[in-house]
Amino acid sequence: MRLLVATDAWHPQVNGVVRSLEHMVAAGRRRGHDPVMLTPLDFASVPLPGYAEIRLSLVTARGVAARFPTLAPTHVHIATEGPIGLATRRVCLSQGRPFTTSYHTRFPEYLAARLPVPERWSYAWLRRFHGAASGTMVSTPSLERDLAGRGFTRLMRWTRGVDTDLFRPRNGEALPEALEGLPRPFFLFVGRLAVEKNVEAFLRLDLPGTKLVVGDGPDRARLAGLFPMARFLGTLTGEALARVYGASDVFVFPSLTDTFGIVLLEALASGLPVAAYPVTGPLDVIGGTTVGILDQDLGAAARAALAIPREACRAEALRYTWEASADQFYGNIEAAHAEGAPGRRGRLGLLRRALPGEAPAPLPRVGEG
Repeated sequence: MRLLVATDAWHPQVNGVVRSLEHMVAAGRRRGHDPVMLTPLDFASVPLPGYAEIRLSLVTARGVAARFPTLAPTHVHIATEGPIGLATRRVCLSQGRPFTTSYHTRFPEYLAARLPVPERWSYAWLRRFHGAASGTMVSTPSLERDLAGRGFTRLMRWTRGVDTDLFRPRNGEALPEALEGLPRPFFLFVGRLAVEKNVEAFLRLDLPGTKLVVGDGPDRARLAGLFPMARFLGTLTGEALARVYGASDVFVFPSLTDTFGIVLLEALASGLPVAAYPVTGPLDVIGGTTVGILDQDLGAAARAALAIPREACRAEALRYTWEASADQFYGNIEAAHAEGAPGRRGRLGLLRRALPGEAPAPLPRVGEG
């Protein structure tokens, strides 16, 4: 399989989408596949206002189509609904190619948090975008139920994994220098510092010890000014990030809009119990286990989580591997492509799947697709 992965989320971004795709590419190569990437690094781009690390590619369907002969994909996966995803979708429709998509981010909720845009408008647009795919991958049962209830079809499960060698309990290791002398316990948040992550709800909690914040984003300066007693450690990756996880006592996940939360698995693998709201993501990863507390009172959850044995958290994380995640990912792609492109049902199929404001995709010429 020569898989083209088209994504608007890629380096230098540090987030769950990027980490997931990195692992799928590496796992694909171990399986003898030949994954190739189409990312913002391949095009001129401009920064997304308020999120300088996120680049919006200045790309057209014509520009993507010009790369297809060289890329020569046998399968196509569109990971995001941004400019690259839109352009690749249009090329696939014009050529009658089947493709899969994945639903990583609750954009309707994110957008509604910033602008007076009704969520139903955004969901209608996303339903049309993903409706042209032969399969749309979702990370959890609760997200699948939610999207199915909103009219999304051909949903396929794709869970996530964690590097349990890197993220592990650090018993007996020295504290990271930045944490030396701080009062314990350590309550940790890891993620983008932006309004949709609800970090302020964590920082406002009345908790003993010290609140640790790992990450960066447009809300960092405001939050650091409001909560000077919290320790803002900036963006950390690799061993530096793993050491902070391992030194902490409870992982607090205040987000109400994440679709999964790979950081939940990183925390558990490090032996950290989780405190979170009972929403999609935490409900699927933590619900029904003994490794975290889900409660509308996030402070009460964080304090109660201190009593959870670290060994239980580690054992739960060992159930999640990137190899199992890759089995689902590549299995979904093969199954969806075997079904063919929904647009091949007829001339109207392709025309109806053009997005609002988008010219109908031209029908493939005889012999194409």
